Amino acid sequence: MTTASPPVPAAVPETGSVYNRNFWLAYLANVSLVSANALTFRFAEFISFLGGTEHIAGTVVGAGVAGALVARLLMGQGIDHYGTRRLWLGGGIVFLLACGTFTAIAAGWNPGGSGPRGSQVTWPIYAARVAFSVSIATMFTCSIVHIQNLVPAGRRTEVIGNLGSSGFIGMVAGAQAGDLIFRLLPAGRPQFLALFGGTAALGVVYFVLVRLITRNDNHVRPSSTPPAHRLLLRYWPGAVLLVAVMMGIGFAVTTVFLTRFATQLGAKNGVGTFFTAYALSAFLFRVSARNWSRTIGRHKMILLGLAGHFVGFALLTLVRTEWHFLFPALASGFGHALLFPAVVSLGSGAFPKEYRGSGTTLVLGFLDLGTALSAPILGGVIDSFGGTGFVEMFWLAAGAAAVIGVFYAMTAARRPDEDVLRARAEAAAAAVPVVFRDVTAVPDPADEPVAVPFPHVGRSA
Repeated sequence: MTTASPPVPAAVPETGSVYNRNFWLAYLANVSLVSANALTFRFAEFISFLGGTEHIAGTVVGAGVAGALVARLLMGQGIDHYGTRRLWLGGGIVFLLACGTFTAIAAGWNPGGSGPRGSQVTWPIYAARVAFSVSIATMFTCSIVHIQNLVPAGRRTEVIGNLGSSGFIGMVAGAQAGDLIFRLLPAGRPQFLALFGGTAALGVVYFVLVRLITRNDNHVRPSSTPPAHRLLLRYWPGAVLLVAVMMGIGFAVTTVFLTRFATQLGAKNGVGTFFTAYALSAFLFRVSARNWSRTIGRHKMILLGLAGHFVGFALLTLVRTEWHFLFPALASGFGHALLFPAVVSLGSGAFPKEYRGSGTTLVLGFLDLGTALSAPILGGVIDSFGGTGFVEMFWLAAGAAAVIGVFYAMTAARRPDEDVLRARAEAAAAAVPVVFRDVTAVPDPADEPVAVPFPHVGRSA
C-alpha cells in the first residue's frame, strides 16, 4: 500500500521562483556527485597501472555502461512504481560499495588472479565498474526526474539546465583534485588509494544530502507500470535518441581516453586544464542560454551543440602541449551546455508525467548506449596504431558528430518546438491590452442587461 500526495498540479505558474531550498540542496548534491565522478576520469590510468591496455580499458568501461544500460530497462519502471526516494538512496549505497571495491583493489586485493597478458584486470574490476556505472546512472536519473516533477512543463528545460550547471563546478573541482593527487603523491598505489578514497568520501556526502532532499517525498503510483520497451515503442521520441548516442560517444572520448592522451603528451596537468576550461565554458554558456529553449528552440540548440562537439574533437587533433587543450575544451563545453538540457527535455517530454521516470531513464540509456558501443571501438582504434592512434580516434568521433548533425537537421529539426510555441502564445496573451470602460461615456444600449421576468424562478433560495 502506498501513501501518496497529489502530483504537481498543471496550474503551477509559469513564472515565479522554482529555486527554493530543495533545488539548492539538489544543486549541492550534484556538485558532490560530479566531483566524485570526475576523480575517476583517470580510470584508464588505473587500468594501465594494473597492466591493462587501452582496448582493455575501453572494454571494462563498456562493460560497466552496458550493465547500466540493462539496469535502465528496469530502473524507469522502478522509479514509476516505487518513487525516486527508494531508487535514489539505493543507488547511493551501490556507489559506496563500488568505490570501496576500487579502493581495495588499489590496495592490492586481487581475488581474480591474473588477467589477460598477465595483468591484474580480472572479474572484480568488471563487477565494480558495472556497479559504479549502474549507481551513477540511477542517481543522475533520480535527480533529473525529481527536479522535473517540481516545475511546470514550460520551465523543465531551463531547470534541467540550471541544475546541470552544478555539474560543471563539480567537474572543475574533481579534475583539479585528481591532478593535485597525481602531482603530490608518489606514482602508483598511493595515487589510486587517494583517488578512490576521495570518491567514496564524496559519495557519503551525497547520500546524506539525498536523504535531506527526499525526506518529505510521497509517491503517486500509476495504475499500471508498463515495461520500458513498451513505453519506448508507444512514446518513441525520435531522432533525439541518436543525439543522445552521440553525447555518449563524446563522454567516452573525454572521460576515458583523454587522460591517456595527456599522459602520452607529457602534459601532467592536461586533464585539469581541459576539464577546467570545459566546465567554465559550459557553465557560462548554460547560464547565458537558459532561455534559448523558449526563443530559438531546442532543435537549434541541438544542432549548435553538435557543431560544438565536432569543432572540439577536431581541435583535439591539433593539441601538442598543455595550453592547447583550452581551445577544444571551450568548443566542447559549449556543445555540452546546449545538448544535455535540450536532449533530456525533448526526449523525456515525449512521455506522460506518470511515466516521466521511465522516459528520462530511456533517454539517458541511449547516452549510455553510445558510451558502451564506442568505448571499445575507440580504444581499439588507438591500439591499432601501436597505442598512439589518438588523432584517428578524435577524427572518428568528430565524423560521428557531423553525420548525426546532418541527419537531425533533415528530420526532427524540421518540426516546430512546443517550447517555442508555448512561449509565443504566452507572449501574445500578455500583449493583449486590457480595455477599461469609460464610466463617463453615454451607455451603449447593447451593453444594458436584458430584463428577465420573474428572475427568481428556477433559482434556489
